[in-house]
Amino acid sequence: MGNILLHTPEGVRDIYNSEAKRKLVLQNSLSSAMEAYGYDPIQTPSFEFFDIFSRDIGTTPSKDLYKFFDKDGETLVLRPDMTPSVARCAAKYYMEDERPLRFYYLGNTFVNNHGSYQGRLNETTQIGAEFIGDPGVEADAEVVALISDCLYKAGLKNFQISIGQVDFFKSLLDSAGVEPEDEVALRELISKKNFFGVEEFLDEKHYPESVSEILKRLPNMFGNTEVLKEAKSLTDDRRALASIDRLEQLYKVLCVYGIETQVSFDLGMLSKYKYYTGIIIKAYTYGLGEPIVTGGRYDRLLSSFGKSAAAVGFVIGVDQLMMALSRQDIDIPVLKDSFILQYSDEDFEDAVKLAKSLRAKGLKIKLLSQRYDYKDYCCDSSVTYVLKYGKELSVLNADTGKEEGIKEEDIPKLISK
Repeated sequence: MGNILLHTPEGVRDIYNSEAKRKLVLQNSLSSAMEAYGYDPIQTPSFEFFDIFSRDIGTTPSKDLYKFFDKDGETLVLRPDMTPSVARCAAKYYMEDERPLRFYYLGNTFVNNHGSYQGRLNETTQIGAEFIGDPGVEADAEVVALISDCLYKAGLKNFQISIGQVDFFKSLLDSAGVEPEDEVALRELISKKNFFGVEEFLDEKHYPESVSEILKRLPNMFGNTEVLKEAKSLTDDRRALASIDRLEQLYKVLCVYGIETQVSFDLGMLSKYKYYTGIIIKAYTYGLGEPIVTGGRYDRLLSSFGKSAAAVGFVIGVDQLMMALSRQDIDIPVLKDSFILQYSDEDFEDAVKLAKSLRAKGLKIKLLSQRYDYKDYCCDSSVTYVLKYGKELSVLNADTGKEEGIKEEDIPKLISK
């Protein structure tokens, strides 16, 4: 029997060597894209009080949370979702601040998926952005544009951003007096595009025919702006029509950003998170059967923490994005800017002094005794050049095998080549 201490629990995994380096590069690239839009970094704890993610908030079901207790008997949970944590933080520190706030975050979330079903892990890395305090359609458009820029900067060339409108769905339910339990069932059936299931369910419930007919068509109402025209022709409910008008306004602003071709509409797209109140966003690409980006507008979430403020945001699944890039053979370039400094035992002290001098100049130096083969470190790392310390200092290009003498002051120039 193998040593169980060498294994990770089901649903989590180690990330190391070149994969870890590529992941860091990707995260830095996404962070820089968000900072280019003026979003500021924010960090929240890995665990919070249970009520932050309670049923009333409308986030992850209790059975899927990792729960434990503190010394006072309070129930704590590992965060399953970053948005409620950011909302709590914004309410705490910006309670009286009425200006729009822009935050981005990077961290791990924890959901008990009962094993890695379909490759879905229990611990995943997320990077996301939240635009708080602006109820306008321009804020919605900025978030969609930022998603587009992030995915392009990550290296994706082919992706589609799908936009739904939860208030259209909710307005239909409210006008028909649909019970909460039925809403949960309908939400799941429509989200899964279960045409026959939706039809069978509604036929059994005998809701008003005008509403039932629209709900039956929802799973198939996706595509370009013609879908919005179709939706407006099916109802005279003022709230439902207002939600479609909002999507039409959003499309006009997205045209200003020049990303309208990357966007489609899906009125049957709903979210498991009940705190969304307006648009819902999901982004898809080849090679994955699930979205790499999810998000939407949540204008009432912050009120749960005492602050009245509209908000819209999104989250990118970093692990899912890396998988999509891999399956599309899109490389995440890792800069080869590290050096190996190889030394003999008698030259150790001088080699340490040289390494210290080079590190002070901003170089990355890995000291390596001649007892070890430098080739074992070059094949799976960010090393191209091997410095050899001896009577004369030389540099070996690990890619070409060429070796030549070099002066210390010329070493930094190698990186710029």
